Amino acid sequence: MENGYELRKTATKGEGIFATKPFKAGETVMAGRIEKVLEKNDSHATQIGEHTYVRFAGLFIKPNHSCSPCCGVKVNEVGDHALVAMKDISIDEEITFDYAMRNYTIGFFPGNCACGSQQCRGQITGWKDLPEEKKQEYKGFVVPYLVELDNKLGS
Repeated sequence: MENGYELRKTATKGEGIFATKPFKAGETVMAGRIEKVLEKNDSHATQIGEHTYVRFAGLFIKPNHSCSPCCGVKVNEVGDHALVAMKDISIDEEITFDYAMRNYTIGFFPGNCACGSQQCRGQITGWKDLPEEKKQEYKGFVVPYLVELDNKLGS
């Protein structure tokens, strides 16, 4: 709780991370630390290169997806990720980010998205499948290699 967030049960999505203090837009909400490099992609993996995936330590793997997130993803100088508030976040608000902000493609969440946002896309997709207007909305809150992959692969 000292860090400003805690793991709680959600009404419909199992567990999630919730703010225990307010955060201002632009403020770091959670800082991740890479625990290990993975041999392949999985539902908790984070992509850090075209064919490279990692697992982050601790609660950093627990924030839920939202098609209308309160946080975005930034990369620090050693390649670790941080969740940064895209807007002011109040106490007891769920800390969410769009999983497309960290993975170019996503194939581990079959079925419908359960985020409940009015802007819900209907399913959890990767960066590659986001509409251009959503990519522009996320500008500055997405890991840079996804934009580089767009340029390289022509999406």
